[in-house]
Amino acid sequence: MNTVQEEIAATAARMVVEEGLEYGPAKRRAVKQLGLNARAQLPNNDQVEEAVREYLALFCADTQSAELKVLRELAAQWMARMAAFRPHLGGAVWRGTATGLSDIYLQLFCDDSKSAEISLIDHQVRYEVSTVQGFQGEAIDALSILCACPGLPQKVLVHLMIYDLDDLRGALKPDGQGRSYRGDLAALNKLMKDVE
Repeated sequence: MNTVQEEIAATAARMVVEEGLEYGPAKRRAVKQLGLNARAQLPNNDQVEEAVREYLALFCADTQSAELKVLRELAAQWMARMAAFRPHLGGAVWRGTATGLSDIYLQLFCDDSKSAEISLIDHQVRYEVSTVQGFQGEAIDALSILCACPGLPQKVLVHLMIYDLDDLRGALKPDGQGRSYRGDLAALNKLMKDVE
């Protein structure tokens, strides 16, 4: 990684941690804030994640682990609640870089794309629907729910990303370092137990 990419990654990491931005918007804002050419070579997400881990270790070591724990507990509750749809946790909560400002991303793998939405309606859960880019670049529905999170002063967004059941096979591929991008409830429970 060159010096410009390192600067962008470090600046983006601060925005991710302090403002709860996602990596893409944080990288673009970092380029603007640093006064760089819009065509500057951006760091990849793994480089930004490494910068986030460094930032957390330096500035948030006393609070981040407790915030991550309550977010993972809330994620586990939603995964148990949505068990019929084969939920997998992804994003910063899964990867261990979440703070109290992070959203929870649950990927549901459904036989019928409307079944998860019907389940929320049946349980009188209020949600917003949007279309987002899936992990393979395709357009998918996201059902977003604003939830109270015991242990945090503010509410947390839980995003239920709706995938076809066939997408589950490709979802379990590891990253370049052999780490999983997502995990099911059993993997999350093991992760939480290992941290204790």
